[in-house]
Amino acid sequence: MQVTETLSEGLKRELKIDIPAGDLAAKLDAYMDDMKSKANIKGFRPGKVPVAHLKKMYGRQAMAEILSNTIQETSQKAIEERSERPALTPSIDLPDSEAEKILAGDADLSFKMAYDILPDFEIVDFSGIEIERPVVEIADEEVDERVNDIAQNNKPFEAKDGAAENGDRVTMAYLGKIDGEPFDGGADENGQLVLGSGQFIPGFEDQLVGVSAGDEKVVEVTFPEDYPAEHLAGKVAQFDVSVKEVSAPGEAAIDDEFAKSLGLESLDKLKEIIRGQIESQYGAMTRQRVKRQLLDALDEAYSFELPEALLQSEFDVVWKQVEDDMKRSEKTFEDEDTTEEAAREEYRKIAERRVRLGLVLSEIGEKNSIQVTEEEIQKALYDRIRQFPGQEQQVFDFYRNNQQALASLRAPIYEEKVVDYMLELAKVTDKTVTKEELEKLVAEEEDAA
Repeated sequence: MQVTETLSEGLKRELKIDIPAGDLAAKLDAYMDDMKSKANIKGFRPGKVPVAHLKKMYGRQAMAEILSNTIQETSQKAIEERSERPALTPSIDLPDSEAEKILAGDADLSFKMAYDILPDFEIVDFSGIEIERPVVEIADEEVDERVNDIAQNNKPFEAKDGAAENGDRVTMAYLGKIDGEPFDGGADENGQLVLGSGQFIPGFEDQLVGVSAGDEKVVEVTFPEDYPAEHLAGKVAQFDVSVKEVSAPGEAAIDDEFAKSLGLESLDKLKEIIRGQIESQYGAMTRQRVKRQLLDALDEAYSFELPEALLQSEFDVVWKQVEDDMKRSEKTFEDEDTTEEAAREEYRKIAERRVRLGLVLSEIGEKNSIQVTEEEIQKALYDRIRQFPGQEQQVFDFYRNNQQALASLRAPIYEEKVVDYMLELAKVTDKTVTKEELEKLVAEEEDAA
């Protein structure tokens, strides 16, 4: 194998690799010898098939396999000997006309390999990074407010005589039709609806005000134009409603018995759980704010050339998302007071930031032996599976058979672990803020992003 460097410019590399035809022929002979001992061809005893006959039957197929393996092995060996780290899988240039000659054994294997290498840079001292962590203190009043909301949503209802009013619960059987034909999802034998809750199609609840148990009523409504079920969006529908019961709301006493009705042992336990949920909610917002500060500090600390292929790949992902979002919202660049050229320039900067920070985080993780465990990946996989009830096996098989998809689960876990490592070394100062102040900080960051 002869390796000649034909390009070394910035991060770009191009190599020319030559393999003599004789080396390929030797590999083909070894391949045929191995096949000869295993071949079972009609008219020949096992192990007695002439090599010339095997080459005639399988030589081209065998050479194609040898060619593919040789290109992979020699290209990998060339990179290892140069101690280089390609940013992406190298591209191989082997003209079809040359491949035909090589397969026929009439030419040396000569191909070009092009790739970008990863840049070298020094890791900054994290202890010099200063971060202000906004912390919200959870007031007892906020916990009590959440408990009260739960109580309001779990009011007891008692059957009553007379007409239904807003706030009453109507138990009913209904059948929805469009142009006289029932449609999927438009029927229920024991549907319950609290009037004024806004749970049904606009206009439906208003037409039930005044009904009593035993009443029959036809309710006519128009599905909103943006209704999720496309086959119903904008359609006029009639519902044949049979009222079974009208119930008036009572008051839920907020005490231990109320907590027990929710499956908990006491009111104190309910408050403890709610406090934990609020802390988790604000904790996620605090984490978002802290992480953004850290990444901004890293973005300011590093400036190095980026692998063009890696940058273009990231930009393509970002730009496709932009195009999909604009198509979905039916907007144009003019609607956003910009042009496609200006938008491309802006989103390329976003892609540059993502690639640069990705390389930095990866290097920090590698230099400090940060690993993602199999247990962590399995947990992420099962969390993902739970998002698709009824399709668990299909989702599991998809990730199990798709290494790229599995890597997409690993990447955010790895990133968070690297961030945690840096935060332990950085100067992090807590600052008590109100929930409104924290929400404003996060909203400003989302707007900037």
